[in-house]
Amino acid sequence: MREVWPGAPYPLGASWDGVGTNFSLFSEVAERVELCLFDDDGTETRVELTEVDAFVWHAYLPGVMPGQRYGYRVHGPYDPAAGHRCDPSKLLLDPYGKAVEGEVVWNPALFSYDLADPERRNTADSAPYMPKSVVINPFFDWGADRHPRTPYHETVIYEAHVRGLTKLHPAVPEELRGTYAGLAHPAVIDHLLGLGVTAVELMPVHQFVPEHALVRRGLTNYWGYNTICYLAPHNAYSSSGDRGEQVQEFKAMVKALHAAGIEVILDVVYNHTAEGDHLGPTLSFRGIDNAAYYRLHESDRRYYLDYTGCGNSLNVRSPHALQLIMDSLRYWVLEMHVDGFRFDLAAALARELHDVDRLSAFFDLIQQDPVISQVKLIAEPWDVGPGGYQVGNFPPLWTEWNGRYRDTVRDFWRGHSSTMPEFASRLTGSSDLYATSGRRPVASINFVTAHDGFTLTDLVSYNHKHNLENGEDNQDGSDDNRSWNCGAEGPVDDPEINRLRRRQRRNFLATLFVSQGVPMLLAGDEFGRTQHGNNNAYCQDNPISWVDWSLATTEADLLEFVRELSRLRREHPVFRRRRFFHGRHGTDGKGDIVWLTPSGREMGEEDWRIGYAKSLMVYLNGQAITEPGPRGERITDDSFLLLINAHYEDLPFTLPQADFGGKWETVLDTADEGPRDARHRGETWLAGAQVPVTARSLQILRLADEQPAPAAG
Repeated sequence: MREVWPGAPYPLGASWDGVGTNFSLFSEVAERVELCLFDDDGTETRVELTEVDAFVWHAYLPGVMPGQRYGYRVHGPYDPAAGHRCDPSKLLLDPYGKAVEGEVVWNPALFSYDLADPERRNTADSAPYMPKSVVINPFFDWGADRHPRTPYHETVIYEAHVRGLTKLHPAVPEELRGTYAGLAHPAVIDHLLGLGVTAVELMPVHQFVPEHALVRRGLTNYWGYNTICYLAPHNAYSSSGDRGEQVQEFKAMVKALHAAGIEVILDVVYNHTAEGDHLGPTLSFRGIDNAAYYRLHESDRRYYLDYTGCGNSLNVRSPHALQLIMDSLRYWVLEMHVDGFRFDLAAALARELHDVDRLSAFFDLIQQDPVISQVKLIAEPWDVGPGGYQVGNFPPLWTEWNGRYRDTVRDFWRGHSSTMPEFASRLTGSSDLYATSGRRPVASINFVTAHDGFTLTDLVSYNHKHNLENGEDNQDGSDDNRSWNCGAEGPVDDPEINRLRRRQRRNFLATLFVSQGVPMLLAGDEFGRTQHGNNNAYCQDNPISWVDWSLATTEADLLEFVRELSRLRREHPVFRRRRFFHGRHGTDGKGDIVWLTPSGREMGEEDWRIGYAKSLMVYLNGQAITEPGPRGERITDDSFLLLINAHYEDLPFTLPQADFGGKWETVLDTADEGPRDARHRGETWLAGAQVPVTARSLQILRLADEQPAPAAG
């Protein structure tokens, strides 16, 4: 007979103290709750939780140690019309479980209804087909680990998938590829450091479940935007096991990245769960307290409000759902030492009723929380509901994936008309979006490509998506790619088209690294990874999605180009200012930024209104940086000219007269094929000289007769 003590209602979840384990589960609707313990052979022992405080059911079990598998069965009303779906025949994962063993084995028993007749109940036991929550050992030797806390204006983000980044890495031992340990391998860290990366933004690592429909098609949810446990690292990314070892391995990964000065940002999916709509399986929240965790239609509570396109939306109006989100965020910061979060479909979290409310309870909680308010908070500022596109509308603590940056930069370089004024705004930090809310240029997370959409190589190689391998008749994925194939669809042997594509890749990368704000680079773009035109590879856990490291050799010139851009940005604060340009005159009598026509004169209103104009020159005054350094010192830098030609023909650019500087030196030209083809590198030009700029290319010139700038601040 197992001893059962009353235990405590807090903390929620399973908490081992070295002697035994406290179990605690919230359910307001429950009438009875059973804790189910599983032996190695699958034998189930049920322990009824008789202690209830404020709708929290709890018990303490002496002798229950780390590695113990468990789940819950919740007895209560099954009345979908009233929003209740309790079903004790379904084993439920702990919403606060910190590790999960196994995976879902799709079987009709997982559903609370008969698949052939949804009106009929299905009381088959789901336990044989369910993964199990696992009691963990929370203790870990962090040593001298510290959060790097890299300032936003010095941050370079690298968006990566834990599995896809290392699955094909030749220097990572085979048994570590595709795992947390693989990502922490010195070869991977050295690559990140060579790129100047200061933060990895990991696609979802919370325990997730592949959708039934995908599994039936022989596919899986590779991206992981289908969470089921918000405190558990995904067990399939562990090289050491899933009986809690994944927690230790994740912590070791964070510790190794921190030791290299690299922050860890998690892409988190608090807007919906893997249980889907009213026809989805009962895996956890649905069977525990459906109405508390999910947004339900008021007129018919059988159905779920869906602002995510994934079947359900988490009920952020519920204090218990909000508590789960906040407890999860704090756990990942305090216990797992992560440095920030990117919130998937963040607009869905802002919905109090139906409209997006930027002063919703969720943002209020974040604002006042002494832990979460101090880490990096990045919003994907849209969802699929009405009024869901909210770029520029998040509160002051937040930065945002700037979708308007992506769209404008793509439009500009593919030659779209009347884009120059907005391109100028995106290049300088998007003050039109962020300045009025008290934010600064770093509120803009700038990106040209991300996991969702074309890779950089595909962006310049395809006009249309090619998603047939997803099994949805090419109907999935966006049709608004703003891509240009440079004259032919897909791979070609034409040297002129390939040369143009390579130049366009360099244009996008150069624009990204010289733009004010925070650059985000998609993993593999630094050496030309392709998904062969698939712009929605969410279900492709195979070489379509994995980073092909052989390209680091075949595309070595592109890799070195990215490293050079990153060094340029790191060494010159004029490209990463903390405050917006104001245009007023600096100590040298010139503005901190000056916009010039290719003829060398300052642009007027009429120049900005010319719809066919696709070329301009930008003067960045390194002597007019107004924000002080970290110790209050005045920051000065070299001055630069950006010569930007998005026209389809070569153009001569006339450098400004001597009051801007007497002599300029070319430091980068995207028309150069690489280090062996640096035709203009180091070439000097006198004031008023005509500089030939290749069609669809960008040059960066540094003022060469200015007093050399001190070390960057």
